[in-house]
Amino acid sequence: MVVAEAAAETSPAEGRYALLMAAHDSEYVLKMYGGYLPVFVSAFGAAGETWDVFRAVDGELPSADELGRYAAFVISGSPHDAHADDAWILRLCALVRDLHARRARVLGVCFGHQVICRALGGRVGRARGGWDVGVRDVAIAHAAGSSRLLDGQLLPLRARITEVHQDEVWEVPEGAEVLASSDKTGVEMFCVGDSVLGIQGHPEYTRDILLSLVDRLLAAGTITISFAEAVKRQVEATAPDREFWLKLCKSFLKADGA
Repeated sequence: MVVAEAAAETSPAEGRYALLMAAHDSEYVLKMYGGYLPVFVSAFGAAGETWDVFRAVDGELPSADELGRYAAFVISGSPHDAHADDAWILRLCALVRDLHARRARVLGVCFGHQVICRALGGRVGRARGGWDVGVRDVAIAHAAGSSRLLDGQLLPLRARITEVHQDEVWEVPEGAEVLASSDKTGVEMFCVGDSVLGIQGHPEYTRDILLSLVDRLLAAGTITISFAEAVKRQVEATAPDREFWLKLCKSFLKADGA
């Protein structure tokens, strides 16, 4: 477990967060940011907080005795399939169910969004429309639950977000509320009560991280040259509403009563 800590001290569970990493650090992110932990802390963290990272992809998860130490949990994206039956994915699903039973606050990003859905009884699988890479315009539902995500403030009708995924949520868990959708993906965001939030896109990604991923997908033969060039042209012309998504995630993670 690696810890990122700000200067001020905080009491257990107050200002302490757990990042459950479902991917290994890429060479680019290690070189430019020091790993994904600093990326997430920069995006969602604040002065005086402590962030611990657990390498879920390597089988490292907090023990039952450690769960009460954290105000909230974040599950990262991953190149792996949330619908696969790898041992570490099944263990992560079990942890999600445990956290949900405890009413712990959990935010899932991309793979994290999908694995939360699966763990709580929803259905996930390959995106019917194929890969979604770039900046996507998302329609946000003004439902009763969505207004709670920004301390009661109304959310915008639409917001752009960075996307890199080939899987998607097919069906949300019973009792879940779909909060956003797009022309590419039916469930871009959902919540379960006040304590679980899933976002298909990547609020934490910067433009250069996205472009680095496009180059990696192209080098691996996952996407074509024409696809990669189209994404790069779009990214040049269109920016995500990153500040909105970061504000939303921070508001959710740091809400009272987590």
